[in-house]
Order: sequence, then structure tokens, then C-alpha cells
Amino acid sequence: MALSIGIVGLPNVGKSTLFNSLSSAKAEAANYPFCTIEPNVGVVVVPDDRLEKIDSVIHADRILPTTINFVDIAGLVRGASKGEGLGNQFLSHIREADAIVQVGRCFEDSNVIHVENRVDPVADVATVTMELCLKDLETVQKRLDRARKMAKSNDPKEKLAGEICEMLSKHLDDGKPARTAQLPDSVDAVAIVREMHLLTAKPAFYIANIDEGTIANLDGNKHFQALKQLAESEGSFVVPVCAALESQIAELDPKDRPEFLESAGLKEPGLHGVIRAGYKLLGLQTFFTAGKQEVRAWTTKIGAKAPQAAGVIHTDFEKGFIKAEVMWWEDLVTLGSEAKCREAGKLAIEGKEYVMRDGDVVHFRFNV
Repeated sequence: MALSIGIVGLPNVGKSTLFNSLSSAKAEAANYPFCTIEPNVGVVVVPDDRLEKIDSVIHADRILPTTINFVDIAGLVRGASKGEGLGNQFLSHIREADAIVQVGRCFEDSNVIHVENRVDPVADVATVTMELCLKDLETVQKRLDRARKMAKSNDPKEKLAGEICEMLSKHLDDGKPARTAQLPDSVDAVAIVREMHLLTAKPAFYIANIDEGTIANLDGNKHFQALKQLAESEGSFVVPVCAALESQIAELDPKDRPEFLESAGLKEPGLHGVIRAGYKLLGLQTFFTAGKQEVRAWTTKIGAKAPQAAGVIHTDFEKGFIKAEVMWWEDLVTLGSEAKCREAGKLAIEGKEYVMRDGDVVHFRFNV
């Protein structure tokens, strides 16, 4: 269950530089629009120091962290939804993403051109949001046409689809994302919107690309403060990142990174904050499996019950779920082994109604 986040923004706001630093893939980064022609998908390891601590008592053959996928597309420009620039043909690449992050330029640099000759991240966000809304508007109107054609059949779902699409059309035409629309409180309404795979229905947050001079003093960056205010007004959040610094951090040997971060006035790479934001936005958490072959991290929804978590590993685990043997990761590390957890009463046998916690170490028992 790899989390997938689509990265969007205007050209030259630092999207591809950020992508390069976040992922193992290397997108071309150049000081002109549209250098990212094919969608770049980077698979990023989710940092979690609990894995090594668990392995310190398990001594497994390998450690497998969970991952997150970033999808970087060409910069969108005004009119992209109608085919301006190259952005229009790439919007489909992020249609399957779990969430969208908009990158806003929050740095001044006369050497890096801006497609609209200004530095104003709030205006940039408005431009990109409008293009996404207009693209969604095309989708909604096609669905509305179908609902109207099928109205003669007196299908109640199609009647509801028509009402929802009419409401969404007005909403999107005003430049308001679909996720802010008030839908009827019904399973069918949610299903109708989900089936359209609207870009603006996806959860979203922001990345502020900050210059090196103010990344450690965000109060002094007026562009970041403006973007933060916008995010808060939408009930979202913004993650400050210096893409230029992140690209340097990515090239360093891991053991050299703490000293570099300290010299830059940072506690951790910006990547960590971006991943946490993605998990928070989508309501995700991590559980672990641990044995001699491997210690492994898995991602599941907050609130997931044991069979659902088992299904993340394999669908057969969910279908034939019998029970889960659960330890808290800190108990395993402190006591030193599964056997000692069992002796101390720290290993619980849980059934189908058990709600998973972030940090559970689990053995699933199943029969197919």
C-alpha cells in the first residue's frame, strides 16, 4: 500500500529540484518551463528509526521500510486545462494519486525566471488551483451529460448524479476545489464523486520552497507566512523545505548529514516533514512484522482493524484471518524478545475487532 503523492505547481518554483532531493529518481532540472516532459515517479523510503531498534533484538536477515511514491509532472501554466503549455497532457498522470501537494515559490532570485514575472506563492497557488478546477469541470460536465441522457430511465442514482454534477459545476467554475463542496450525506453521493477521480477532490497540502537564508527563520520570510495563512484558512498545512539544501543533503553520506543539518540550522531533512504531512493528511499509520527473515514496516489506515491490516500484507491473510499476536514495539525492544514479552504478559492474542495502533508488532494467524 504505497502512498502516492502528486507534485504540482507553476514552472520554476522548484518542483523538480525538490523531487530530485526527495526521491531516488533524478528528474531533469533546468531554468526554463516544461523540462519535465515524462511524469517522474520516485520511490522514497519512509524513515523510521523504530525499525533498527526492533532489529537490535531480532537480528533479521534484512530490514524493509515502507515507501512513498512521488509523481512529478511538468509545470502548469495559466490555460493548462485548455492545452496551454504542456501541463494539460500530464494532469492524467496524477489522477490516481492519493493526495496532491502544491509547491509554492517562497524565495527571491533574479537568476531563476518566474513564468509570470513575480514572486507571489498565493497567486501561484490560485493559478494552479483554477487550472485543476477547470480540468475537473470538463470531467463533471461529461458526467452531467450522461446523467441527463439517462434521466428517462428514472434511475435514482442517475438523478442524484445530475444534482451533484450541477452543484459541482458551479463550485468548480468559481475556482473552488471539489473537496470543499458540501455533498449530500449518502454512500451513493460519495461513490459518484469518487468514480470521477477529480483532481481537486483529493486531499491536498502545500510545500513552501524557501531560500537558504530564511529556512531556519521562517518568521522572516513574508512569502512563507502568506502561504501559511492561506493553508490555515483552508484547514490545510504547509511544509517549509529548502529544495536547494535538500538536494545537497541527498548527495551526502548518511553519517555526514546530521552535521550538515546542524550547520544549516535544521533538525531534520525536509523530506521527513513532507512524509509526516502525507501520513497526517491521509490518516495513515505504521505497523511492523518481525522475524528472522525480515523486520518490515507496513502502512495502514488509522482505525484499521486487524484483518484489514493483515490484508495489506496479502489478501489471503485477510480472507482467512484467525487471530493476531500483538506486541508493542517498545515492549519488544525493552524486554529483548518475543518469548520474554509472552512471559511478561505483553503479547496479546487479538481477534477481528482489534483496532491497530501505530507501532504494533504483529504476527497474523490465518487459514485459507
